[in-house]
Amino acid sequence: MRLVHMQPYKVIVLIFIGLLSQACKNDDNPLVESNINNFTFEDGFETQNNTVDELFPLNGSRWTGIQQVDPANSTNEISISRTIFSEGEGALRLLANQSDAILSKMDIEKEGFNASEADKVSINADFYINSDANIENLLLIDLECCSCWDNTANVENQCPGIRLQMSGGNDFLSIERGKIAENTIQQTSFPFPRKEWVTVQWELILADDENGLTKLLINGIEVINSNGANMPNAQKFRDLFAQEGIDFNLQEPIYYERIQLGATANPTSADIELFVDNFSLTIEKNVP
Repeated sequence: MRLVHMQPYKVIVLIFIGLLSQACKNDDNPLVESNINNFTFEDGFETQNNTVDELFPLNGSRWTGIQQVDPANSTNEISISRTIFSEGEGALRLLANQSDAILSKMDIEKEGFNASEADKVSINADFYINSDANIENLLLIDLECCSCWDNTANVENQCPGIRLQMSGGNDFLSIERGKIAENTIQQTSFPFPRKEWVTVQWELILADDENGLTKLLINGIEVINSNGANMPNAQKFRDLFAQEGIDFNLQEPIYYERIQLGATANPTSADIELFVDNFSLTIEKNVP
């Protein structure tokens, strides 16, 4: 199964650019647990027949979609690698060609969870970036709320959320918050290693104000530990759209329900091949 999502940047870009800055373990069945208290999804990208289709069973127990946006003159790629992997016998391979007039994207999506105010979210993944090129602005993970958008406002749904993005001149992984009307949380202390497996741990206590907590670890080294909003704030969105004469109201209660993994956008000047393995998403509800 293959779902292709296009995400044009039209009206919302004009509004925000001016106002902001810019699970499977080592077997064939991923672990998915969900109850009133928590949610766990793990995938090691193991397959029986080395096909991407196996990642998308009809029951939705693994991944639920592919986002593939090809540049005008090339085609992005997705496959299972049996030669480069961090655990088990396989990893996900993604090739996102450089953008032209079209922003290049190549990633997979998981939907169907609920991460809301005061929840603790833990995201872990191993990445292998097979390139020495400048990867400024490359995006690796998006955590998004699409259902919270005000569809009555006649503005393209931009799925507000936060993202892991390379910044700092080249390869310093940061927390990009432009889609929730906040600035980027940057670090320049730990450059992202290339052509080797790198473990990324992203931990959040969710809030739309200063009660939010965001941590980022690379190979076990904490590079970001910051308080501040990491969810969309309904009042801030109302105020921003009001400046454009638009009556806009996020749908409350607000919660994240989609994660995208891979090259969620490649605005760089190079074709980027990357591999992902050993992914997990855990949500602990209402952490005090």
